[in-house]
Amino acid sequence: MSVRVSIIGGSGYVGGELLRLLLDHPAVTVAQVTSERLAGRPVTSTHPNLRGRTALLYGSAAELQPCDVLFVALPHGAAAQQIDALAGLAPRVIDCSADFRLDDTARYERWYGAPHPAPHWLGRFVYGLPEVSRAALRDAAYVSGVGCNATASNLALLPLVRAGLIDHQRDVVIEVKVGSSEGGAQASEASHHPERSGVVRSYAPVGHRHTAEIMQVTGLERVHLSITSVELVRGALATVHAFLAHPVGEKELWRAYRACYRDEPFVRIVRERQGPYRLPEPKILAGTNYADVGFALDEASGRVVSICAIDNLMKGAAGSAVQCLNLMLGLDERSGLGFAGLHPV
Repeated sequence: MSVRVSIIGGSGYVGGELLRLLLDHPAVTVAQVTSERLAGRPVTSTHPNLRGRTALLYGSAAELQPCDVLFVALPHGAAAQQIDALAGLAPRVIDCSADFRLDDTARYERWYGAPHPAPHWLGRFVYGLPEVSRAALRDAAYVSGVGCNATASNLALLPLVRAGLIDHQRDVVIEVKVGSSEGGAQASEASHHPERSGVVRSYAPVGHRHTAEIMQVTGLERVHLSITSVELVRGALATVHAFLAHPVGEKELWRAYRACYRDEPFVRIVRERQGPYRLPEPKILAGTNYADVGFALDEASGRVVSICAIDNLMKGAAGSAVQCLNLMLGLDERSGLGFAGLHPV
C-alpha cells in the first residue's frame, strides 16, 4: 500500500515537519510540495535537515495533480477561501490551519472577528485531535488542524473534565508558555533575534483565539487563557488551574488521569517523586508526537494544577495531523511517529 500525499504550503515550519514525517512514513509517497514564493527551488532550501532524504522541488499550487490525501499548511484564512478547489484535488483533506477547527459560525465570528468564508463546510470537518475525536476520524474525509496552545490545554484538562471533577461555577485559568516557532517561519519585528532572545513576554494575556477550541472540546465556559513567549524554539507548556467540584485526594486524581490516558499511544503521565524530571517539560519532547501530562493538588483550596508539555510543531500541529492520517487510512496509529526524542538537547 502506498498512499500518494501532497502538501500545499510546504515551506513553513509545519510544512517542513509534515514533510519530515511523511518521507519516512512506511505507507506514504510524497508526490508534490508547493510554495508560491519558492517554486522551482529544492525543498531542502528551507528544510536543510532533509538533505539527502529527498530531491523534491517546490511547485506552484496551480500545478497540483490529484492525490489520495492533501495536507494544507497555508496561513489562516487561505484554505477557507479555496476549500472547494482543494477538495477537488483529493478525497481526503487535512487542513492544519485554524479555518475549520470550530464547528459553530457564531463562535468563529466572535473569536476571529469576521464571518466564516465557507460556513457550509464547518460541519464537514472533524476536529483533528485523536484523543478527542478518534472514532469520527476513522471515517473522516476532512480533518481540521489543532491549535498548539489549545492542544496542550485540552490534554491537561480532559482527565478532570471526563471524571466530572471540575467545578463549573468557578473559573479555569490557563497559562501557556511557548517557544518562538509558534510565530511561524516569516520574521517580524517581534521575532528579530535581538528583540526575541532572552524574553519572557506576555504577548496574549487575554483574548487568544485558542480559547474557543478549549471551550468547544471541554464544554467549559469559564475559561481564561494567557500566552507567554519564553526563551525556547520548540515547545508549549500549559499550566491549568482548576477547582474541584468536591473534595478528592491524590488517589482519585491518579485514577482519573490513568482512566483517561491508559490506552493513548502518545500521552504519558509524568509525576515523579524525585529527580529533575518530576513534571512535564517541553524540551525533552522536541521532534516527538508525545504529550506529557502531570498534576499537583492543593487540598486546602481544592485547586488542581494540571500540566501538559508538547512540541508545538508536532503534537500541536504536524504530528497530530499524521496521527489523523493513520486513523483515516486504517493504519497503525503510531506509523511514522516513533521518534522518542533526544536527551540531552
